[in-house]
Amino acid sequence: MNLMSAPIVVVDLQQRLRAAGYVADEGLATALACAVTLERAVLLEGDAGVGKTDAARALARVFDARLLRLQCYEGLDLAAAAYDWNYGKQLLAIRAAEANRAATPDLYGDDFLIRRPLLEALGATRDRGVVLLIDEIDRADDEFEAFLLEFLSDFALSIPERGTLSAVHRPLVVLTSNRTRDLHDALKRRCFYHWIDHPSVAREIEILRLHLPALEPRLAGDVARAAAALRSGSLRKPPGIAESLDWAQTAGLLGARHLDADTFVRSLGAVLKYPEDIAWARGAAAEILAAAADDGLA
Repeated sequence: MNLMSAPIVVVDLQQRLRAAGYVADEGLATALACAVTLERAVLLEGDAGVGKTDAARALARVFDARLLRLQCYEGLDLAAAAYDWNYGKQLLAIRAAEANRAATPDLYGDDFLIRRPLLEALGATRDRGVVLLIDEIDRADDEFEAFLLEFLSDFALSIPERGTLSAVHRPLVVLTSNRTRDLHDALKRRCFYHWIDHPSVAREIEILRLHLPALEPRLAGDVARAAAALRSGSLRKPPGIAESLDWAQTAGLLGARHLDADTFVRSLGAVLKYPEDIAWARGAAAEILAAAADDGLA
C-alpha cells in the first residue's frame, strides 16, 4: 500500500487526523494505525452519523491518498462494484473494422474495460496510495459480501476475459456498517474491527469547536450536552455528530449565544428528523435545557 514508510504511532495518527479535521479517540486511532501498518482492511460499525465515513475521508487526506468510494445498496453486483465492459464501444469497433476490412481489435483490452471502484483500487502506486471506502456494506446482499472475501484476502479480482488482476501496492480498505443486519464472520475475520460510539460531551465540544471555530464556546458546550441528553431519550433517530454540527450552526444563525428555550424549540428541525422525536423533545425541553446548562456534565 505504501501509505507510510514505517509503522504508524497511534498518538501521531490521532494528531494527524485532527489536523485533517477529524477527532478520533484512542480506540479508533489504534484500529486505523494497525490497518495501515499491517495492510489489512478495517470495519467500522456504529449508528448513523457517528463519523464512520468521515474517518475514511480523513485518512485519505492524512496520507495524500486517492479516495475511492463504493456506496453499497441492495442488488449491488460486480458490474457496478468491480468492472464492466463498454459493449457499445466494442460494437462500434467491430463495425469500424468490418467497414475498413481491418482486423478486429482486442475487444477485452483496456480501451473497452470500465473500471469500477474495486478494480480501480488495485491500481494504487508507490507514489499515490488509495483509500477504498466500501460504505454501508450491511445494505448489500450476501452474494456481494461473499465476493468481497476473495478481494480482501488477496487484493485481486478474477476477470474471465483477462485472468486475475492483483494489486502491486495494496489499498487501504475501510468498510462501514450501520448494523442494519449482521455481517458474516468470514468477512469480519479479514478486518480489524472498531465500534464507533456517539462521542463523549468533551469530545463533541472539541469536534464542534474544530469545525465551527467562530461558534460561541458556551453555545458549543450547550449543544454538546443537549445532544447527549437527546440521545438518552426514547428517540427513533438519535442525533449524530452531523446533526450536532447542523444544530450549532442553526442556533448561531438565530443569533443565540447559548441554548435558551426559544432557540431550542425553533432549531429542533436541525437535529431531529421525525415528528414524534420533535414532539418528545418539546415535552422534555425543561430537562434537556437543564442538562445543557450544567457545565458539570462536560
